[in-house]
Order: sequence, then structure tokens, then C-alpha cells
Amino acid sequence: MPKPTDDDLARFRDLVPDEAGVEVKPMFGQLGAFVNGNMFVGLFGGDIGVKLGETEQAELLATPGSGPFGPAERPMGGWATIPGDWAPDEARPWVESALAHIATLPPKKPKAAKKAP
Repeated sequence: MPKPTDDDLARFRDLVPDEAGVEVKPMFGQLGAFVNGNMFVGLFGGDIGVKLGETEQAELLATPGSGPFGPAERPMGGWATIPGDWAPDEARPWVESALAHIATLPPKKPKAAKKAP
């Protein structure tokens, strides 16, 4: 699994909106930003991906430098990678759009704790 650099981590954190209900958490050695328990932006190695509606996802994927998000052998459905050479001002609207899209989903219910055998 690719490891993000300190610059990747800083770029990711810079793009995550500082809004009520938004939470950044580690995931499998990477980072994810969540609203109501649902991830809307993630970091995979040096790639930042956003979860968008179908139309916006298709628009971003048609942009040079974008592509699927996640492991090449198993990309995440509904996600697109923000081009790595974009400035924060170019990338931030896509992150905000992902937040707006995911914020419309019902809050994710926590999984029940497993009982000890």
C-alpha cells in the first residue's frame, strides 16, 4: 500500500473544510474526511479522491490528470482522483462539492461491537 508523504498529508489537510461535523480519521495507513460518519474525501498514497454524484464524477474523470481512486486492482466506486498538479484553489471546489453531496446521505450508524467468543 502506498504511503503518503508529509507533503501529501499537508495537502490533504489543507483541502478539508474546517466545518462543523467534518472529521479527519486515519484509515488503513491513509486519511479520510467524514461527515455524519460518511467519507467524502480520502487520501491514498499521494492521491486525493472525492466521492461525487454521477454527473460530477463523470466531469472530473474527463479532466486530464484525474482517474479512478484507490488501489489500481480495486478502485472505489463513485470516487474520482483530483489531479495531483492542481493548486488548492482548483481542487477545493471539488472537495466542497463532495462534502455537499455526502452531507445529504443519512448518518452512518456505528457497527455493533462484536461479542468476545
